[in-house]
Amino acid sequence: MAATTDTRADLYPSRGATEVSVPRRDPVVWNSLDAPGPVAREELTSFERDGFLTVDQLITPDEVTGYRAELDRLVTDPAIRADPRSIVEASSQEIRSVFEVHRISEVFAGLVRDERVVGRARQILGSDVYVHQSRINVKPGFGASGFYWHSDFETWHAEDGLPNMRTVSVSIALTDNLDTNGGLMIMPGSHRTFLGCAGATPKDNYKRSLQMQDAGIPSNGALTEFADQHGIRLFTGAAGSATWFDCNCMHGSGDNITPYARSNVFIVFNSVENTAQEPFAAPVRRPEYIGARDFTPVH
Repeated sequence: MAATTDTRADLYPSRGATEVSVPRRDPVVWNSLDAPGPVAREELTSFERDGFLTVDQLITPDEVTGYRAELDRLVTDPAIRADPRSIVEASSQEIRSVFEVHRISEVFAGLVRDERVVGRARQILGSDVYVHQSRINVKPGFGASGFYWHSDFETWHAEDGLPNMRTVSVSIALTDNLDTNGGLMIMPGSHRTFLGCAGATPKDNYKRSLQMQDAGIPSNGALTEFADQHGIRLFTGAAGSATWFDCNCMHGSGDNITPYARSNVFIVFNSVENTAQEPFAAPVRRPEYIGARDFTPVH
């Protein structure tokens, strides 16, 4: 049988022989800046410029208490620990993340449907949206490892087949995000340049990358140039605060060697007009609990 050739237009080539830099070819805000919704015009303008948006209190303290209780229930449930959707910290053997949490838990499913959450995603992306990925992150104290610098879109394009940058993430803090406990760092404005990484994608790369990334990692030289050009912003905030960020932001987080856990719920909304195809630079699809193939809009 003759081999088939992928003739799709690939706007963002990656995982080749060399690292490449490509200007962004998609809008950041896919809607009018004056479109109605929970995000004010000036906030949309800053999101378009910087690639992120912070909300000091997206959910109330009482709601935080409820979501924390559900997180604690999930990570102490032996059945959840045995589920392949749970990722265990290599050093401590504690649960690091639980994926597809909006399907495992009706409590977190309700959060996904909350208009304060999904309404912002619709407004930024200019369409109905579905959940490409959801998870709770538990970053316990005393040695929880961080995530190295990366663009989520680079992985979602290469390994999940998202064709365009029409995806937005929200990280909602369920514990206080301090400047010492491994918080999120973003390079403001980095979302306007796609950095295609060098090196082929190993089969079943997700099994390693969810604990420690290897493929899809920018070079030190490229990261230095990005940092010199854009700077680095560290996000702190009380439990209940949230950070929205564009799928192509260069971001990462450090280890947490303090006694204080940094836990959050992380939801990725993708436009229903940008559904996943076959991977652009990987031999096989990732599991659906990591990269969804159910494109049902959130209502």
